[in-house]
Amino acid sequence: MELVNKLLQINDSLPLTCSRRGTCCHGNQVFLNPWELRRLATERQLEVRDFSAQFCDWNGIRLKFDGLKDQRNKKSCNLYIPNVGCSMHEARPLACRLFPLGRQVQEGKSTYLFQGNQFPCLDGCSEVNQLPFLTVENYLEGQKVTEFEQAQDAYLELMQNLADVACMLFFDTGLAQSGDTKTRELWRRMGGEDVALLVDRIGENWFQMLIHPSISFDPINSSTFVHDHEMLLIEKIQDHINQLTTFPEISDFSIEIMACALLIGKTIGADVKALAEMWSELKA
Repeated sequence: MELVNKLLQINDSLPLTCSRRGTCCHGNQVFLNPWELRRLATERQLEVRDFSAQFCDWNGIRLKFDGLKDQRNKKSCNLYIPNVGCSMHEARPLACRLFPLGRQVQEGKSTYLFQGNQFPCLDGCSEVNQLPFLTVENYLEGQKVTEFEQAQDAYLELMQNLADVACMLFFDTGLAQSGDTKTRELWRRMGGEDVALLVDRIGENWFQMLIHPSISFDPINSSTFVHDHEMLLIEKIQDHINQLTTFPEISDFSIEIMACALLIGKTIGADVKALAEMWSELKA
């Protein structure tokens, strides 16, 4: 049966008081954008690379779920402590703060939803029906999502800006008019590639700059972090563009930057396959 998205209004009242059973800390996927990753590492008093190696897979893009299994035979997030809860609750990422809700952004407007034919918490935590109901608005306020949503939205914009650079390299340099057929086909193909292959495409230096940027960090100011991250990337991209002299070099760099866009897309849980398909169909 295909799951449906139930769109919500901000004043909808739902069983959103957590029973602390930890069901949602088992068998899920939690993606981390670079600001969330840095926040978790800072809270843990670890270097970002060390935190990634210990607690993440997909090269730091996703939290590991390789802990003890629950009664449903699903493994826990490795930040979860049985009978206690999240060991890093104060620094938990947006996906954990929102759950069981999801969020869509269109034209700068947020819409909240849940997926499925019944409220997700009722699967494994039916006792929530006996706890106080909360409006969506009150739940979001209690979860302190604002700074995390701003980071997510800023990285969504950064992803699009990187894709725009890749498109500029293809359309505005004469590459498209040269009869090139490789570049956009690889854009399309990369939408279905795993993280390891995308990392191989951009190389270790670009990956570190993309996911583990060496910039100052403020745990309560995500906007500045993402802005500084984008400025760092733009400077390096422009330096590289200035060195391009041939169509093969332009094609290769366009592919690398599109891979960067798709990797950022993965950190925010975007449908990168659909995005790659859309970008590959663009016309001048």
